[in-house]
Amino acid sequence: MTTTKLERKDNAEVTLKTDTIITTPDIATPEKNRVGKTEKRAMPDVATEQKAQYCSTLDWVGMSKVALPIIIKDQTLGDFNTSARIETYVNLANPQIKGIHMSRLYLLLVEFANNHVLTIASLVVFLKEKLSSHKDISDRACLQIEFDYLVNQPALKSQYRGWKDYPIIIKATFDGKDVDIEMGTKVPYSSTCPCSSALARQLLQQAFTEDFKRRDIIDKQSIEKWLRSERGSVATPHSQRSYADIWVKLGSDCADFPMYQLINAIESVLKTPVQTAVKREDEQEFARLNGANQMFCEDAARRLKSHLNQQSQFKDFWVRVEHLESLHAHDAVAVTVKGINSGYLPLLHR
Repeated sequence: MTTTKLERKDNAEVTLKTDTIITTPDIATPEKNRVGKTEKRAMPDVATEQKAQYCSTLDWVGMSKVALPIIIKDQTLGDFNTSARIETYVNLANPQIKGIHMSRLYLLLVEFANNHVLTIASLVVFLKEKLSSHKDISDRACLQIEFDYLVNQPALKSQYRGWKDYPIIIKATFDGKDVDIEMGTKVPYSSTCPCSSALARQLLQQAFTEDFKRRDIIDKQSIEKWLRSERGSVATPHSQRSYADIWVKLGSDCADFPMYQLINAIESVLKTPVQTAVKREDEQEFARLNGANQMFCEDAARRLKSHLNQQSQFKDFWVRVEHLESLHAHDAVAVTVKGINSGYLPLLHR
């Protein structure tokens, strides 16, 4: 073991005991041959020093799956802390340049995550700074932020509450002049088939007729008893977990992200959101809501389209509803858009 004395900036001596031998430069070594700790050697930069082998532009170059903790301001619930998965890109507009500055994109993200809350305004500023960091290389920039949004939702009837997560994607694009911001989410709900309900009611009627065919007069108590028996559910309609996949383009009147507002609107319009904390009274209410809101996928898509058309803060929207059929091996799907010029196309997937 060796003992070495080190000096701190306050001139106090610190004794370091180590099993490793620490060597120091020979005092006879010429000063010009020594490399100090703060001296930087020139390092090659291939991205700027070499030209591209094939000269052409590229639409997007950047990074995906960047993990960062961020704070996002929701329009209704305020600041939300989350762990996000981020994609950050610029285009390569100069065909002579071999590559972009990847490290600049990453360090800008880290600085933003450490020092700022994500709002509409701060996102716009960030995109402009990102594009400015690639002057003479790029003329467009985009950013995509993906995370799970946790909301503490109340039960339908009881006093209990439970946490429910909703996937959120925020995508922003800057072309040097205008910034377009989109937000997407996917909300689960329950759907009961109207056709299946009608068929089940017919079987119920036939069973009732069969069981009481020998009686000309039927008292109220007998009917109630029959309805509460297993014969009262001789057939039940099929229902299934379903999903509303929604994208909206945010208007200029949005200061913060309307995440909760959009989720709450979807669940309120469809009326049968899946539940977290459930007691018997909650399950009974869920059954009632499904019976009162039977719908094909066409019905669900039209409900959502009607509501979104009335929301001025959304410039455009794209809707895809999927009913994961319990009757069929395939799913039932409906897609619709607002239908404005240069707006969302009715693509099957986004």
